[in-house]
Amino acid sequence: MRSVDVVVIGGGQAGLSAAYHLRRSGLEPGRDFVVLDHAPHPGGAWQFRWPSLTYGKVHGMHALPGMELTGADDSRPSSEVIGAYFDTYERTFDLRVHRPVEVSAVRGGEGGRLLVETSEGTYATRALINATGTWDRPFWPRYPGQETFRGRQLHTANYPGPTEFAGQRVVVVGGGASGTQHLMEIAEVAAETFWVTRRPPVFREGPFGADQGRAAVALVEERVRRGLPPQSVVSVTGLPLTDAVRRARESGVLDRLPMFDRITPTGVAWDDGRTIEADVILWATGFRAAVDHLAPLRLREPGGGIRVEGTRAVRDERVHLVGYGPSASTIGANRAGRAAVHAIGRLLERVDPPVAGRPPTVPV
Repeated sequence: MRSVDVVVIGGGQAGLSAAYHLRRSGLEPGRDFVVLDHAPHPGGAWQFRWPSLTYGKVHGMHALPGMELTGADDSRPSSEVIGAYFDTYERTFDLRVHRPVEVSAVRGGEGGRLLVETSEGTYATRALINATGTWDRPFWPRYPGQETFRGRQLHTANYPGPTEFAGQRVVVVGGGASGTQHLMEIAEVAAETFWVTRRPPVFREGPFGADQGRAAVALVEERVRRGLPPQSVVSVTGLPLTDAVRRARESGVLDRLPMFDRITPTGVAWDDGRTIEADVILWATGFRAAVDHLAPLRLREPGGGIRVEGTRAVRDERVHLVGYGPSASTIGANRAGRAAVHAIGRLLERVDPPVAGRPPTVPV
């Protein structure tokens, strides 16, 4: 068992932001804090994105603190561009991320410490920054007859790009940004496409400024304050009405159908008698927060979510969640990493105050 002041779980945008601010506070990676990442390479969830998602198609990638991403080729896959950027960032600031490391559980330990159980052993830590995001928990809705479908079902998490759907009939389920992106590029090669959503999509026209952004984040933040599962920021902002989206609407690609009632061996069906024959059902139905490893701490509220004030879990002040709920955007993750480090500094100084001649354990 190794003892450190802070464990950061996750090496994506939020985790690296937190590590950067821990480093700036005077803590030494490996000695005072450690970053654990289960992914095989730098890049967070970006390394798993489909090849057709080029950097030029990425909406709102915000630079990590202390180092801009410059000179990127918009035609290169975002997984390559951002993976290389994260790799350079980790080396520039000597963050010494441990990977691949799986975290199985976080439990209470002796002396006020948390025990982080991992594939490389157990860490005893005074504070935890959880930055695990959502990519590892794709949400698959369940519908009657789903197991009888003879075609292919897949999720955004394992979407391979459009070429595999050439000549096929494809049902895309989901009204978010991923669903529309998948649909528009698949429609160029598929025999036929169908778009199905639970609610009519909301398209956003005009500029989206700071005031609108703050209002959207506030709606998501209110849910986590009430202990409800967080929604994505995109779910409350609507879909931007770009030139590509306008063309897809005019051509009929984005003609939306209401959610089907059941799945048949050869497609999908509605209770009013309508049916669609399909070779593929692509579930672009989003993700949930990957926090199952925190279950032993009993942080969840009756509403199903973890109640958070700022970044702090209300049920355990040693635990901070970054990249969760309102901080799930790239700029929000940056800010949350800094806020968590400041709050943890105050916590550790309070429980282990400095004495004459000895500096504080964690500089504030």
